Amino acid sequence: MTDSRHLKIVVVNSLVAPQGASPAAQVQAERARALRIGLLEGGYNILAALPPDADLEEQIAQLQPDVIIVDEQSDAALKKVVAATANERRPIVCFTEDNDKVKMQAAIEAGVSAYVVAGLSAERVKAVLDVALARFEVDQKLRLELSETRLRLAERKVIERAKGLLMERHRCTEDEAYRKLRRLAMDKNLKLSDVAQRMIDVADLLI
Repeated sequence: MTDSRHLKIVVVNSLVAPQGASPAAQVQAERARALRIGLLEGGYNILAALPPDADLEEQIAQLQPDVIIVDEQSDAALKKVVAATANERRPIVCFTEDNDKVKMQAAIEAGVSAYVVAGLSAERVKAVLDVALARFEVDQKLRLELSETRLRLAERKVIERAKGLLMERHRCTEDEAYRKLRRLAMDKNLKLSDVAQRMIDVADLLI
């Protein structure tokens, strides 16, 4: 597993409190500043600190971070981060003071690797990032296994249909049809499923 200290990190949080900001906004801005300082003091590589109202999809696509930390933002900001990583997944860590279990469950289901409530401290950052990275790698492995299983099932259906076509056309048994398919695949140096799909495509054109 990759050492979390070598990761390229993008932080999404309020950069500064605007003039005349409410006490809550000022607290959030100071919290955001403390997080960035904690990461830097811990030796982490912060590629950028982005405000929640930035074009996060474009920025993340350009920066290509290894991990994204979302710090106490609106649901809209978190959704933008999830959308930005939909086609190129990466660990997302969310620090928040909101212990709403419904929001937590929704965030995890959307792809957040670690959802940390009331736990923002420089001392905990490494442990949280390590857990997020490990969970992400397990999740990616499960997704790959599921994708491969679906592919095998799809290929099996194609082969079964092609065998049926051969059996009908040549009045042969299932074993004989399979051997014909296998022999053709070897002659063409193609996968069995590819030969079967070509056979189906030709049959469909003739209908």
